[in-house]
Amino acid sequence: MPGGGELALVGAVASAVAAERGVVRLEALLESLGEETVAVAAITASELLHGCHRAGDAGVRARRSAFVDALLDALPVLPFGLPEARRHAELWAELARTGAAIGPHDLLIAATVLAHGFVLATLNQREFGRVPGLRLVAVEPYLR
Repeated sequence: MPGGGELALVGAVASAVAAERGVVRLEALLESLGEETVAVAAITASELLHGCHRAGDAGVRARRSAFVDALLDALPVLPFGLPEARRHAELWAELARTGAAIGPHDLLIAATVLAHGFVLATLNQREFGRVPGLRLVAVEPYLR
């Protein structure tokens, strides 16, 4: 088990989008996590829902919405509250100080993961790899 029994946060939107498009074997990834709980960060839920609203084609929008709704119904969504905000502020300052800043949404995801001591399953190892103390689960082995 990648996280040693801790929650595995599937937080990066690219992983979920890849799963919706059939590029990631989501079932296999989830199975690899064993008995670990899986959740998504609130900002990830927002990003996924945003993708539904942006779809120009009604069929694509309906398919995306069904996938996202099923995912969000099946997994807990972790809110962004004061503990996450404190970790976010600390992490933001640290990354800015070292010149290793990451995108604002990814920073919210990283702060949520770190605030809870979870691991992050992501396709974006390059960006999230700059975050000190953030433990990652590679999604690449589950690509089709």
